[in-house]
Amino acid sequence: MSDIRCGFVTFVGRPNVGKSTLTNALVGEKVAITSEKPQTTRRAIRGILNRPDGQLIIVDTPGIHRPRTLLGQRLNDLVEQVLGDVDVIAFCVPADEKVGPGDRRIAASLDGYPRAKKIALVTKTDSASRDEIAERLVEVDALREDWAAVIPLSALTRDQLGVLTGELLALMPTGPALYPDGVVTDESVEDRVAEIIREAALEGVRDELPHSIAVMIQEMAPREDSDLTDVFADIVVERDSQKAIIIGHKGTRLRDVGARARAGIEPLVGTRVFLLLHVRVAKEWQRDPKQLGRLGF
Repeated sequence: MSDIRCGFVTFVGRPNVGKSTLTNALVGEKVAITSEKPQTTRRAIRGILNRPDGQLIIVDTPGIHRPRTLLGQRLNDLVEQVLGDVDVIAFCVPADEKVGPGDRRIAASLDGYPRAKKIALVTKTDSASRDEIAERLVEVDALREDWAAVIPLSALTRDQLGVLTGELLALMPTGPALYPDGVVTDESVEDRVAEIIREAALEGVRDELPHSIAVMIQEMAPREDSDLTDVFADIVVERDSQKAIIIGHKGTRLRDVGARARAGIEPLVGTRVFLLLHVRVAKEWQRDPKQLGRLGF
C-alpha cells in the first residue's frame, strides 16, 4: 500500500470533558467506556479510524488530575508516557464550563511535549448556547500561542467531526498504515469485556465507589456443544461496605449489572453469553503495588 497520512493523536483535559465519547464517535464503534463519573478511563485505549486517505490512531488516556493514591499516580504516569509518543495532542475543554485553573495547568504542561503538534477542541457544543461557545473559543485560544487549530464540536450530534478528522490527518506524517483496514482497536476482547462489566457496575453508584471498582476476567471460553460463551469475572472493591452496595438488596443490583453487561458483551463476542459475576474485597487495592500489579496497573 502506498504511503498515506498516518499517526497518533491523544485527547487531554480534565476528567469528564468528553474524551472517551469523542474517541468512540470518531472510530464509529464503542472502544472506550464512558460514564458521568470522573476517572472512568484507566488505560491508554487505542481506537483506529480508517479513511482512504489516512489512518488516525487515537489514544484515549485517563483524565489528568491531582493523584491521591498509587493508582492515581500510575494513571498520571501513563498519560505522561502517551504524550511523549504522539504526533498530535488535542486539548479538550467543554463548551458549557468556563476555563478554570485545571485547564490552564494542563494547557501550560503541554510545553513539556515539543515534538507534538497541538490543537484545541471546545467539546459538548450541543449543551451550550452560541454565546457560551464563542466565549469558550476566545478563552481557549488565549491559553497558548501555538494551537494549529481551535475547533468547536459535539461528539453526540457529530457536528464538526469531519472537520476535526480532516485537520488531524493534515497534521500527521506520511507513511504506511500501521493497522489493517477494518481493525478498530488493539484492545483484546477480554480487556473490552472487563471494561463493559466495569461500565455496567459504575452506573448509578455513589461518588466514592467508582475509583474503587476493578474487574478481572477469570475465565472466558465458548461452551462445548452450545452457542453460548461462558464469562466468569470478579468485580473487585476495597471494602465490605462497597461489596454490599454493588450486590444490592437481595442481589438485585448485581443482577442489573449482569444484565447491562451481557447486553454489551453479546454483540462484541457474537454469541449469547452466560455471565457469572463474583464480588470480592481486596483491601485498599489502589494503594498496594502488589494488588495493582495483579489487576493490570
